[in-house]
Order: sequence, then structure tokens, then C-alpha cells
Amino acid sequence: MAKDTVKKQATGKQAKTQKGGRSSLPGAGVVLAEGKPAPLPEGYKARIQELYKATVLPQLMKELGVKSPMQTPKLVKIVINMGVTEAKENIQALDLAKEDLALITGQCPQVRRAKKSISNFKLREGMPIGVRVTLRGTRMYEFMDRFISLAVPRIRDFQGFDPRFFDGRGNLNLGLKEHHIFPEINMERSPKAHGMNITFVTTAGDNQKGKMLLEELGLPFKKAK
Repeated sequence: MAKDTVKKQATGKQAKTQKGGRSSLPGAGVVLAEGKPAPLPEGYKARIQELYKATVLPQLMKELGVKSPMQTPKLVKIVINMGVTEAKENIQALDLAKEDLALITGQCPQVRRAKKSISNFKLREGMPIGVRVTLRGTRMYEFMDRFISLAVPRIRDFQGFDPRFFDGRGNLNLGLKEHHIFPEINMERSPKAHGMNITFVTTAGDNQKGKMLLEELGLPFKKAK
């Protein structure tokens, strides 16, 4: 299976981390001095991106009984949201969250603001409450590679993702309790854990095909009892 190929590759030298806990995978989220993430190396292709073209796509075409690659489901984008509730009182917390998410994804995050005021939560319209990144193309596959190979194994008591997290149209929504599972994060600089929501957007159209695609790409799911 294609997912087994990803796991075997993760045991190689590329899956190890550099001093300070940062990923040594090419294209990992390294931030430059001016605050902008470093670009991917010229001509770089993520391992999962190559795996999809060489193995996953033909396998899906065979299993689904289709003749055209255009009829097979594919991953369109990955959206990562990080809530920063303390930004209401401490704007520096927002800056740190932006830096952390840039390190994790290799892309500058957008600041998300409240759409309406809620007095019970001391929330005013327009107040910054989180950061978001939308990944596509090579950067998307590169993030997924590091997520599966490096971050997922660090989740406590992990038994696989629940297939019920699909939205009915083949898109998977994952909620993570802390962003410290990503080795790019410096625990001393960012001691407070932030929750994250990661959405894998596909063209599958239904949960079964969406699960089939993501499972072939290497995402681990809970086994049916």
C-alpha cells in the first residue's frame, strides 16, 4: 500500500530532526530574519506529491473503476486555524502564534478577527482572535509529509483519526489540543499550548472516497471494531 511507503520513508534520515527540534525535511518551515518563511528549494517535490502521481493515483483509478485521472479524488488544499484567545489582552501572544504557525507551515499566516461582538466573552467586532494558513500545491504536500511522519507520532495515546471527522463531502476536519506536537516549535520560547484545527479539503464528494484518498496518502485512521 502507498501509506506503508510513506511510513518506511519516515524512518530514514530525512525524518530525523535537527538540533533544536526543527525538521530536517527539505522545505520545513524555517523563518528568515525579516520574519518571512524561507521558500522551498528550486525544483523541490514533496515525497507524498511524488507518491500520489506514481502510486496513489493509479491505485485509486483501479479501485474506483475509472479510466480518467480527472475522475479520481485529489487533495485540493489544507487549511490550518489556530485560536489565540489571549490576544484580546496581550497582542504579543498573537505575534508569537503567527511565528509558530509560520514555522509549522512555512507560509505567512493571516490574522483572523471577530465578525461580531459578544459581551459575555468580552469580544468586540474586529478584535484579533486567531491565525490561519491555507496551503496548496507542493507546500501542502510537504506539510502533510511532516505532519504524518513527525507530528502524528507525538500525539499522546494516539489510536488513529476517527473517520467520523469527515463532513459528508470527503473533507476531513482534525482538532489538535496542542501545537507542541510539531518539532519546529521551541518549547522555551512558546510554552503555552494552542489548539489547532486542520482541514483536508478534497474533491472526493463523499466520505468513503475521501477516506480512501487520505488513507492511501498515509493518514492513519482508527480500525473498525
